[in-house]
Amino acid sequence: MPTIKKIRTAIRKQRRSLSRAQQRFASQAACNRLTNHPIFIRSKHIAIYWPNDGEIDPTPLLEKAWRLGKHCYLPVLAPLDKKTLGFSRYRKNQTLRNNRYGIPEPATSHSSLYPAWALDIVITPLVAFDQEGNRIGMGGGYYDRTFHFRAKSPTRKPALIGLGHHFQQIDCIPARAWDVPLTLAATDMSLIEF
Repeated sequence: MPTIKKIRTAIRKQRRSLSRAQQRFASQAACNRLTNHPIFIRSKHIAIYWPNDGEIDPTPLLEKAWRLGKHCYLPVLAPLDKKTLGFSRYRKNQTLRNNRYGIPEPATSHSSLYPAWALDIVITPLVAFDQEGNRIGMGGGYYDRTFHFRAKSPTRKPALIGLGHHFQQIDCIPARAWDVPLTLAATDMSLIEF
């Protein structure tokens, strides 16, 4: 079995090799699958990531959520010593600034962040996932640390939803003690509930 590092390298390379047209098609297909799911329809507070490094672009979800009157949030990096995420309300045409990884996020004070436990769903980027809902991210552990409270209660909100290309689903990812599994995953080819 390949190591997590090798899986991450191979899938990131494959993801970045897609044309813009392939990326747009995959993003639209994955987002369409999710916007028709009851979990999205019922949710009022939705966190969505800003795409980077060939990740599925969740912008169609954002647009649909705004049209339905939902409140949308983007992740904001906590101070360096915490390595967790906060969530800031994101409104159309709001100015963003790049964080230390070059990913846009709202410029906000940490005292005004929305608590992770109060969100209904969180759309998570991913590098790979398996049939059990185990996920490989970029390796920073931000999502796992932020949502550690769900590890003992997987049905507790928020629902964690991975968004990815169909080739990002692999057979098995060894679960580690700190991993927080996904609730479901939406790809350009399917919607998988765990």
